Amino acid sequence: MRAHHFDVTNQLPLLHAPHATLFVLGALIGAAGNSGGGDGDRTSAEPAATRTVTASPEAAKVEKAEPAPTITVTVTKTAEAKATKAATSGDDAPAGKALFKVWGSAPSGVDITYGSDGTNLQGKGLPMTKTLAVDGDALYYQVTAQLQGGGDVHCSITIDGRTKSGRAQGGYNICSAQLNSDFSGGFS
Repeated sequence: MRAHHFDVTNQLPLLHAPHATLFVLGALIGAAGNSGGGDGDRTSAEPAATRTVTASPEAAKVEKAEPAPTITVTVTKTAEAKATKAATSGDDAPAGKALFKVWGSAPSGVDITYGSDGTNLQGKGLPMTKTLAVDGDALYYQVTAQLQGGGDVHCSITIDGRTKSGRAQGGYNICSAQLNSDFSGGFS
């Protein structure tokens, strides 16, 4: 094998700087590596072989997927409240009479007032039912029931088949119902 000797200074007079010497030295090493003068131990640009390891069926136990949860939809229908006798008793008032009713629960008591614009009467206890003769000159008839600290009360007034009603719940709330006279001599 022959040794290659290059005289860099004679052939390239401008390469006297230190960085140029490094460049030339790198070029010489690269040329020697590609000269084919070795014993076949060259590196290649081909990718290296890879191995893939697959687990045996015993080692790769696959758990069964759980089924999706079942969704159940329940439809609940709300029952309509049955009408109480007091709220639908428009026929209970005799002709020419006003029927006043108060019912429910008032554990702490209830103050009841009923009558027309010309009368102011006090009622007692639950349930209460009172009847008054209708005065043709009255402008209105009403009933009120004020709770004394809690409860649930209903009230109604009926004249000539027409009924108005109200409700109060809790605290000191007031149930109120009123029928007003109209131009035809009736109440609405």
